[in-house]
Amino acid sequence: MLVHDAVNAQCSMCRRVAETNLESGEKKGRGLNTGILYLMSVPYLMGGVACYMWWKSNKKKA
Repeated sequence: MLVHDAVNAQCSMCRRVAETNLESGEKKGRGLNTGILYLMSVPYLMGGVACYMWWKSNKKKA
């Protein structure tokens, strides 16, 4: 499973605010988790694209 709903990728204050919002029925906590995961994934995607381009250029030279 690549994605899990209950990811704890927050600082302690953000986590507490998200838990409080979820307990009171607001959906801001889920959006906060999604935003954090999105921001975390961008550098990995950029690195993956850079590695792929490097691999492809080295493959052409050989």
